[in-house]
Amino acid sequence: MQAFDYLIVGGGSAGCVLAARLSEDPQVRVALLEAGPPDNSVLIQCPAGLAVLAKNGQANWAFETVPQAGLNGRRGYQPRGKVLGGSSSVNAMIYIRGQRTDYDDWAAEGNPGWSYDDVLPYFRRAEHNERGADAWHGSGGPLNVMDLRSPNRFGPVFVEAARQAGHGLNADFNGATQEGVGLYQVTHRNGERCSAAKAYLAPARVRPNLQVITDVRVTRIVTEGHRATGVEFVQAGHVQRLRATREVLLCAGALQSPQLLMLSGIGPADELARHGIALVHDLPGVGRHLQDHPDVVQVVNAPHLKDLFGLSLSGIVRVLRGVFEWRAHRSGMLTTNFAEAGGFIKSRPDETTPDLQLHFVIGKLVDHGRKTVFGHGYSCHVCLLRPKSRGRVTLASADPLAAPLIDPNFLAERDDVDRLVRGFKLMRSIVQQPALAGYAGRELEASARAQTDAQIEDFIRNFGDTIYHPVGTCRMGTGALDVVDAQLRVRGMQGLRVVDASIMPRIVSGNTNAPTVMIAEKAADMIRGRTGAAATAPAEAVAA
Repeated sequence: MQAFDYLIVGGGSAGCVLAARLSEDPQVRVALLEAGPPDNSVLIQCPAGLAVLAKNGQANWAFETVPQAGLNGRRGYQPRGKVLGGSSSVNAMIYIRGQRTDYDDWAAEGNPGWSYDDVLPYFRRAEHNERGADAWHGSGGPLNVMDLRSPNRFGPVFVEAARQAGHGLNADFNGATQEGVGLYQVTHRNGERCSAAKAYLAPARVRPNLQVITDVRVTRIVTEGHRATGVEFVQAGHVQRLRATREVLLCAGALQSPQLLMLSGIGPADELARHGIALVHDLPGVGRHLQDHPDVVQVVNAPHLKDLFGLSLSGIVRVLRGVFEWRAHRSGMLTTNFAEAGGFIKSRPDETTPDLQLHFVIGKLVDHGRKTVFGHGYSCHVCLLRPKSRGRVTLASADPLAAPLIDPNFLAERDDVDRLVRGFKLMRSIVQQPALAGYAGRELEASARAQTDAQIEDFIRNFGDTIYHPVGTCRMGTGALDVVDAQLRVRGMQGLRVVDASIMPRIVSGNTNAPTVMIAEKAADMIRGRTGAAATAPAEAVAA
């Protein structure tokens, strides 16, 4: 049986970071196992390709939730990246870290080393911000962060409308304060997507001590007593094993990391018994505390605004021209991430920090972009940053190839509903300001007829869903239902850690990709036995 020092399960954002950082030591042998293919599709590298990826399901697990009572019995959509780079290869590339209080709360809940001051050096080490380094931002790190190369003219129009509605402006959501509206920075480099695979893994793959294995399904973690010793996986129909001499590092994400733990006999004893899985370690918190950002979209029809994305003859001609420009210069309309502008606002003035996030999309987005919509227009999302509702990931069966049962329990708490209703009204007030209203767009009927609070709530329950940020199912902490400690070691086990968004004790106030990269950067130091001070050294790109 082939042996490695470290086996990394999952080649997403966290897995790519760990593979690159751990293999910096030439004496350490590292294997990275990913269920999906390599990230060589042009639809991944071209930022606007995400619109096609949303429709064709390429590089996507395309999970669904169980029926959601809070969404009037509908099943929600849960897209997750199934490709090297994971969701960083298929997401909208927005670079957001969250609020200082997010991380200070993590530390206050019994997780030393995870306060904002503790994690900021890791954010900075990961980052190369093209604006330059400062107290909040890094320069020289693997992950390239930049302003959009060829922004659409309607992003600033939305920002001006928000200003007219009374919201402050913010040029850096990851700086001194998060509150305000503005244009998002993105994880791009030279007009292409800068995923974790491109930023971290690609430069490291030339190393002889790093082996990357794609198109394999890990079916269980192999254990000897309470120690993880390897993994079992299926490749081309054959069951194989690899041995880990030091650690197995589980980076399969908030939906599949708990699933794989349970399939391996690590989880709630009653859940495992129900599926006939032999118990290795009773860990009742596995799969609990699922948190996600509930979101609702207002869509505005504006057929006369041809410089917005849309399906029309002129729109197709513009896209074809954009293809030639992107191929020749890596510039033009296809460098968009679609959600070009947005911001962080308070649902009520007395909120201490923003509890809502806005995403302004330069096209009509219906059903997560999966539904074909003709004509031109724009969309505006509002999502709840710190929902109180908690859900769960469980097993559908003992079949390791079956999808997990995903229950975000959306809008189970009344406070979540009330905040989203207030958020929808604030979002609508922005769209109705002169800067946008002057273009004479018309809100689609589904939301336009929702005027009272009760009608808006009904619209949210009929059309709301995730904005793709599941976390918390292998929660870090010291409580009876926590799964990993502050070193991300699985409680009661040896040689096993979880390193991905599932360890978040509470969901961060914003997009979750940058925090996941930070978690893996910090985990790499902990695995290597380095102190937190190591992260304060000047940022270095991942070298071959």
